Amino acid sequence: MSTSDTPSATAPSGAPRSVNRRLTLVICCLSVGVTGIDLSIVNVALPSISRDLHASVGSLQWAVDAYSLVMACLLLFSGSMADRFGRKRVFQLGLTLFTLSSLVCAMAPSIGWLIAFRAVQAVGGSMLNPVAMSIIVNVFTDRQERARALGVWASVIGVTIATGPVLGGLLVGAITWRAVFWVNLPIGIVALLLAQRFVPESKAARARAFDPPGQVLIIVLFASIVAGIIEGPRLGWAAPWTLGLFTVAVLALVGLLIVEPRRPEPLIDLRFFRSPPFSGANTISIAMTAGLSGFLFLNTLYLQDIRDLSPLHAGLMVIPLALGQALAATLAGRMVASRGTRLPLTVGGVLLTIGALLFVPLTVSTDSVYLLVGYAVFGLGAGMISPPITSTAVSGLPPDQVGVAGALAASARQFGASTGVAVTGSIVTDTGAGFIDSSHIAWALIGGCGVLVLALGVLSTSPWATASAARNGRRLAAAATLGPPDDTEPSQAANPRGARKE
Repeated sequence: MSTSDTPSATAPSGAPRSVNRRLTLVICCLSVGVTGIDLSIVNVALPSISRDLHASVGSLQWAVDAYSLVMACLLLFSGSMADRFGRKRVFQLGLTLFTLSSLVCAMAPSIGWLIAFRAVQAVGGSMLNPVAMSIIVNVFTDRQERARALGVWASVIGVTIATGPVLGGLLVGAITWRAVFWVNLPIGIVALLLAQRFVPESKAARARAFDPPGQVLIIVLFASIVAGIIEGPRLGWAAPWTLGLFTVAVLALVGLLIVEPRRPEPLIDLRFFRSPPFSGANTISIAMTAGLSGFLFLNTLYLQDIRDLSPLHAGLMVIPLALGQALAATLAGRMVASRGTRLPLTVGGVLLTIGALLFVPLTVSTDSVYLLVGYAVFGLGAGMISPPITSTAVSGLPPDQVGVAGALAASARQFGASTGVAVTGSIVTDTGAGFIDSSHIAWALIGGCGVLVLALGVLSTSPWATASAARNGRRLAAAATLGPPDDTEPSQAANPRGARKE
């Protein structure tokens, strides 16, 4: 995907330009908000879904991971589609598909159908996040205004993911688990109507070519990793199917490393990873969302299955997590604007680690006040990390690379979410020690994610990393000038590979 615009990318007539920009930002935040909520709101409904649809823990993992996994696989492809066929058009298609699939998710007669409908829902969701970011970049042309708008947009991701469990508890407790999908309908319809009226159409000056080999390899890589982790406890870690899945993942990774550098316009430009901030930000994205999604998955099972709390009570218990994440996300956005990304990343890593480790000694009768404090600390850490990730990822890159770099960071977030649920769910399923004893390992692993965030936050924002990113950005910009004339336009698509040689 790219950040470029064409002459059609002008503000709609009939309203002041500044008002249209703000409305466009609100619409984009609505879209990313509804997909963010959907990442976490289903967690609270899992015990109810299990009882109603007779689902195993593995099936529940797939009900969560089908969404984040498909999103991770298709984000870059959807961004390229938007650049080619029009961002507004693809954005509206995504809203329509997401809203309709939410309706059929609410009507699912079995866990198999629910998993399938969740995958379709993710196809629509993949057309929202990266395309919304490109729309924002296209509409907010002033660098400072764009930075503030992207900060707001990124903060909404963290806030909505945090509020999902609370809203889910209220809906499941008051109505039914199917209501966690019904809530998407009014939001999706309102966003769709507003997008039709206020979002300007834009396309890339030179759209990226499709990369079928790269797309297939990405799907195979992500799907085989997650499938191997989820099905390992059931099939056996040494079973031929399990080993086969991990072997396929390795072969897909090798294939990407061989094929993508030889593609004229690859789905993933491996040269981006020469930038330490970019590589660090993507790894931080995976670690943070893996920790958060694993935390929410474990906590739902703990509160409802082990503590025997109602969905409503369980949702209310995690309010400190939601409030902490919302507060920290807002504060981190201001930190990024005034002091850069290092402070929020390091503080977030420390809080994420402490918050997770507080749950390692968890028992069936752990005091509720202790839990609330742990939720608040963990929420503060997760909220502090989300806003600076995108800024770190694009550090030092040429302006026309912002879109594709942001899409890669979004893919990393989604892959992290699916991996976190897969790993933590497999830990509590695979051991015979019972949920409480086996969860100690899972909570400690989530704490390890916080340590990784802390270390990479320091490393990727160091003077060495910043200088390396600047050098890599100059190489990318120089390579772009060797391409066709369209490639030299400031607003062209986020693709430097019109000419391959550097």
